[in-house]
Amino acid sequence: MRIKVNGVRLYFDVEGAELVPDGLTMRQRPTLLLLHGGPGADHATFKPFMSRFADHAQVIYLDHRGQGRSDVGEARDWNLAQWADDVAGFLEALDIERPYLLGASFGGFVAQAFATRYPDRLAKLALVATAPRTDAELAIRAFTELGGEQVGAIARRFLSQDGGADAATDYLKHCVPLYQVSQVEIAELARSIDRPAVREHFFNTNGEWHTMDFRAGLARIACPTLVLNGRRDPVLPIQLAREMAEAIPAGLATQHIVENAGHGWADHPEEWAEVLRAFLFDD
Repeated sequence: MRIKVNGVRLYFDVEGAELVPDGLTMRQRPTLLLLHGGPGADHATFKPFMSRFADHAQVIYLDHRGQGRSDVGEARDWNLAQWADDVAGFLEALDIERPYLLGASFGGFVAQAFATRYPDRLAKLALVATAPRTDAELAIRAFTELGGEQVGAIARRFLSQDGGADAATDYLKHCVPLYQVSQVEIAELARSIDRPAVREHFFNTNGEWHTMDFRAGLARIACPTLVLNGRRDPVLPIQLAREMAEAIPAGLATQHIVENAGHGWADHPEEWAEVLRAFLFDD
C-alpha cells in the first residue's frame, strides 16, 4: 500500500489488527511502527523476525522516502530531518496517535530524529542496533580486529571521508559479513530492493553519516526508551550505545546488551525478541 506524504508516496505494509474482539467490545491494541535500516534498503529486513509481534500489536512496516517501494523523490530530501518529518506526516495521514516506534540501525537514526523533533508523539521508543553518532575510528578498529588489516583498510575507505567509487562494493563484500558473529546469510539480503544512490548520498564526503550527533537532542525524549545492542557490533560499537542511553533523561532509558552478538538479531534472535516483547508489551 502507498500513501502520499509530504509530496511523495510512501509504501507501507501491515500485519495484525488494531481492533480485536474482546467479549462484547472491540479492544484497541497498540500500533508498532518499524523503521528499517540501510540506508538504501527496505522493510524486508524486518521479515519474518518482527512478524511475531503481530500477536500483540498492529505492526506497520514503512519504506523510507527514496528507498524500497516508496517514491524516490529528490536527492536533496534524503536527509534525517525529512525522513523524520515523513514519519510525522505518515502518522497524521493515517490518524495514528502515540504509536510504539522501533528503529533499527539507520532506522534508529531516523527514530532519534523523530523522537527529538516530535517528543510528544510517542508512547514508547525502541532503538535497536543503532547509535546517536558515528565514530569511524572505533568502527575501523573493530573491523581490523575481526578481519585483519586489509578489511580495516576497506572499512576506512568506506566509513571515513576518503572513499572511492569502489568503496561501497568492497565494504559490502568484505565488511558486511562481519556485522554478526554467526555467518551472514548474504542471499537473504536479496529480498530487499537496493537503492545504492541513497547509500552513497548518506555516506559521501558531505553525507550525514559524518555529521549527525543526537546526543544533546536526546534530552528531549519524553517516553520510555529501550536501547538494545549487540556487544560485538563492529559498525556502531557498543561505546556509542552507552552514550545514547546516558543522554536520554533519567528514568526513561532501559539498556540491554546481547552478549556475543553483532549488528542486530541474527545472533541469539530469541533474546532480542524477548527483550523487545517485554519492553513493548509487558505493562
